Amino acid sequence: MSNETIDIVSKGLWDRAREICITMMQDETKRSRAERHFSMIQTVVHEGNTFRILALNKMAADILESEYSEFLKKSFLLAGADVKLEFSFDENAKPAIIVPKPNTVVEKTKTGRIQTFISTMPLKEYYTFEEFVEGPSNSYVLAAAKGVASNPGQKALNPLFIHGGTGLGKTHIMQAIGNEVKRRNPMAAVCYLTAEAFLNEYINAMTQNSLQTFRDRYRKIDVLLIDDIQFITMNMKNFQEEFFNTFNALTNADKQIVITSDVAPKNLPGIEERLISRFEGGMLQEIESPGYETRLAILKRKSEGMVPEVSDSTLKFIASNIKSHVRAMEGALGKVNLFANRDNSMQLTDDTLSYILKDFIEKEKSRKKLTIEEVQNCICKKYGVTLSQILSPERTQSIVTPRQLAMYISRKFTTRSLPEIAKKFDKSHATIIHGVKNISKRLDVEPELKESLEEILADLGCSMKDMVG
Repeated sequence: MSNETIDIVSKGLWDRAREICITMMQDETKRSRAERHFSMIQTVVHEGNTFRILALNKMAADILESEYSEFLKKSFLLAGADVKLEFSFDENAKPAIIVPKPNTVVEKTKTGRIQTFISTMPLKEYYTFEEFVEGPSNSYVLAAAKGVASNPGQKALNPLFIHGGTGLGKTHIMQAIGNEVKRRNPMAAVCYLTAEAFLNEYINAMTQNSLQTFRDRYRKIDVLLIDDIQFITMNMKNFQEEFFNTFNALTNADKQIVITSDVAPKNLPGIEERLISRFEGGMLQEIESPGYETRLAILKRKSEGMVPEVSDSTLKFIASNIKSHVRAMEGALGKVNLFANRDNSMQLTDDTLSYILKDFIEKEKSRKKLTIEEVQNCICKKYGVTLSQILSPERTQSIVTPRQLAMYISRKFTTRSLPEIAKKFDKSHATIIHGVKNISKRLDVEPELKESLEEILADLGCSMKDMVG
């Protein structure tokens, strides 16, 4: 089989293995991270018994091989094939199996030669408005997104800042905007990338003394789509200055900017006020968790074409029991489909589904029953402090550590929103986010703190695997 000719069976096998691999990631953070890294795959080539996976750059190839090769091998086995995997980087590779191709716009240079603009990360063609299931939780976001796609750069919708929890469809909406703009105007320069990728490009430009090239590239874009802006909210004045100038250059030229975040602009830690002001200067839209009817509609859409066909009773069971976010529902649906493929005679009764989705359901139950008050009381008992001390502005380390641990557990192991947590601690949103980030960093380097956290979670009847996000 040549590199240029890829049959539909090979493509289907790759798509299935990729889907299984992501489904195998039980932790939502890991699933989201895997999707971001997989989006950096430019080409997949099937030669004999080997799948060669070519990434956009060497760093992406190294990450894919080190973090996902074993998962992918198992996924191919579950998809029905025992294959060898090779990971590499080829900047000249042409997309073969992967459906999304880089978004390009062709323009003439001063010498009359043709120059092509290539998006940092390719848009996924299946992220469209037609494939997005509308409901009360996202209808306003969808309306704003369609307005941007039909008329990019209009002042009232620029920038469009979409915020909400993990797995609710922010990335789908953002990429749907890009795909619709390209459908309406194939010559438009649309650039999609994560904030993490944008930061990495900036750092590379600094180290290679090519900042002017970096600026020229991003200031000629028609539509800039920045995903997960919360990942660049560290205190980097030079980078924030560069981003601020790029933002101004684009909006002053009536070019469209779309940004997604887990939190609203005012709750982004470490961001300069002038950037927050720019983020809030256009259209702010929050996307919320879907209700039962919307969850069921999403599952019906996601199950279309699955073999064997997924029954309505199975979809209703998942919609009734998995409520936290869309990505968790997709993971549950994928696991059920995986079991159904392994045993065609399996009867998917409620008892069987309860067994198959035990981990998902237990995680949902632990999220539902754990309250902020329980977390606070447990922390007070563990550290011998009072609730009034936890809620006070006192800054001694003996109070700061239990206070921030309580914030961390409330944020990571309950489904309470950031405003609810802030209210319960009598603190600002930014203080809660700072506390959570500080504990996250300390857990990586302080084994004793991690041990204390595990003991507290055990007292609360949960464990690290029950983390929400």
